Amino acid sequence: MNKPNSLRAHLLEAVPELHKNPDRLLVFIDNGTIRSTAAPGLSFEYSYTLNVILTDYAGHPDAVAIPLLAWLLVNQHELLTNLEKGKTAIAFEADVLDNSKVDLSIKLPLTERVIVKKQAGGTLDVSHPDEPQLDPFLEAGIWQLYANGMLLAEWQSTAQDGGDLASPHPLRHG
Repeated sequence: MNKPNSLRAHLLEAVPELHKNPDRLLVFIDNGTIRSTAAPGLSFEYSYTLNVILTDYAGHPDAVAIPLLAWLLVNQHELLTNLEKGKTAIAFEADVLDNSKVDLSIKLPLTERVIVKKQAGGTLDVSHPDEPQLDPFLEAGIWQLYANGMLLAEWQSTAQDGGDLASPHPLRHG
């Protein structure tokens, strides 16, 4: 599993208080499962709850939340882009220790794909592919959708911040 160490490294780099006190950032993997489709091959998916704990944290919660969201956008974007999953996806609890410090626990449901391919000679090669990335929304302008040379649809797109899953967009004309 690569995501726990990746998130830990990201938070240590992004949050000055954690960078100064890395021993105050704890990471635990809870409720893990291994899911396989029983398709030919031994590929599978890890599914688990990542519990990120900050002890004696005196910084502002935004200093953790915003870098966390940036990491999720790359590494588990459906927690941000899927409204149904997003309702309960990022859970947290805080124990207020005094007026300036908390113990903060953040729980994230994560998955990781593991691809296992049989090589010539019978050996197995294991890889952990990156998550599919989001492409920017369509550029502003008139977009036309064609199939077999026939115009199926046409619309005006406005510039927006955001993205969608990487997939080919229709050609833009005009």
